[in-house]
Amino acid sequence: MSKISNKVDDLIDINNVFELRCKTTDYFGVGAINKFESIVSNLKDKGCNNLLFVTGKGSYKVCGAWDVIKEALEEHDVTYEIYNKASANPTVDMVDEAKELGLAMNAEAVIGIGGGSPLDIAKSTAILLEHRRETARDLYKFKFNAKKAKPIVLINTTHGTGTEVNRFAVATIPEDNFKPALVYDCIYPLYSIDDPVLLTKLPENQTKYTAVDAINHVVEAATSIAASPYTINLAKRTIELVSRYLPDALKNPDDLTARYWLLYASAIAGISFDNGLLHYTHALEHPLSALKPDIAHGLGLAVLLPAVIKYSHPAASERFAYIFEPIVKDVSKANSDGAYLAGEVEQWLYTVGVNEKLSDIGFSEGDVDDLTNLVKSTPSLDILLSLTPVESTDESIKQIYRDSMHSLS
Repeated sequence: MSKISNKVDDLIDINNVFELRCKTTDYFGVGAINKFESIVSNLKDKGCNNLLFVTGKGSYKVCGAWDVIKEALEEHDVTYEIYNKASANPTVDMVDEAKELGLAMNAEAVIGIGGGSPLDIAKSTAILLEHRRETARDLYKFKFNAKKAKPIVLINTTHGTGTEVNRFAVATIPEDNFKPALVYDCIYPLYSIDDPVLLTKLPENQTKYTAVDAINHVVEAATSIAASPYTINLAKRTIELVSRYLPDALKNPDDLTARYWLLYASAIAGISFDNGLLHYTHALEHPLSALKPDIAHGLGLAVLLPAVIKYSHPAASERFAYIFEPIVKDVSKANSDGAYLAGEVEQWLYTVGVNEKLSDIGFSEGDVDDLTNLVKSTPSLDILLSLTPVESTDESIKQIYRDSMHSLS
C-alpha cells in the first residue's frame, strides 16, 4: 500500500495552487441540535428577528429537531414562518414559493431543516430574498450573478449531501428536464448542525442511498483535474468510514456510533468536493433524476459509479486504487485493472443492498441519446465535464450510460 501512496504523492503538481475551502461553522456530534439556541441568539445580535424555515412536510418533527428549535424560538421571541413543501429532487417552483413566503414576512435569515432537498431550497431562497426581482428560473438559468444572500443556517438530517458545509445547491427546471447546480460563495451557511441523533429515523433506502452519495462526492473530488492531496486523503477516509459503518446502521438504525461516523464521512465528503469539485457521475446523474424525480439522487449515482470508474481509471489509476483500498481485495490489481476495480465496487454496492441498474429504474438503450443530449445542454454540467480525468466526449457519455444498463460482471 505504501508504494501506491508514494505514487499518488508523486503525481501531485506542487505548483498547482488550489483553494482549501471550509467556511462554515458546523456544530457536529450527538446533542449538537442544542446549539440552536446560541445560533438564534447570534442571529438576533445580527439584527435577524424574522426567520424563514424551509423543510419537508413532517420530517423536521419526526427527527426530533423541532422540539428543540421551537423552545429556542420562544425563548428569544423571534418571528418565524415555515415553508414545508420541500420534496426529493426539488424544483425551481418550490424555491419561488419559499421566496414569496419569505418576502411576505420580511425574512432576515433562512433556516433549512432536512436532507439535501430542503437545504438546497433554503440556500436558493436566501439568494432570491436579496435579489428580489429575479426568479428561481433566472437563478438556475444563470441569468444573473448571485453576489449576496440572506444569512443561512442548515440543520442536516441525512448523511450524504454535504450541502451543509459547502457552496452548492441544486434544483430542477421541470419543463426543460434540466437539473443545474449552483456554486456561489454567498451560500456558504453561517452555521450548520450535524447531530447523529436526528438521523436515527432515516428509512433504510435513504440510509443506503445517502451514504453512497457521499462516496460519489469523494471519488469525483479525488480524481478530477482539480484534485489535491486534501481531496484524495478525505476520499480514502470517507470510503473507509462508509464501508465500515453503513452495515451497522442498516442492521441497527439507532446505532449512534454508526450514524456519527457516516455523518462525519458525509461532512468531510462535502468539504472534499467543495475543493476538488465533481465530474462524470454527477453530470450524468442529474438528467436521470430530472427526468424521473422519484429516483433518489444517491441511487442514480450508485448505478453509474462502476462504469465511471471503469472508463476514468486509465487517467487516475493510482488515485482510484489508493482511495478504494478499504474495500478491494487486491490493491495492486485495482491499480492496474480498471475493470477489476469497477467490478469490486459494484460487488460492494450489492453487499449493502444497492443492486439496481439503469434498466431496473426505467431506462433503456433507446434513452441513451436523449440522456446524452441533456448532459450536454443542462446549464452548469459543462463545467463538470471539463473536470473529468479523461477527455469527455459524446461517445464516452453514451458508453457510460450503456455500461450502466446492466451489471458489469
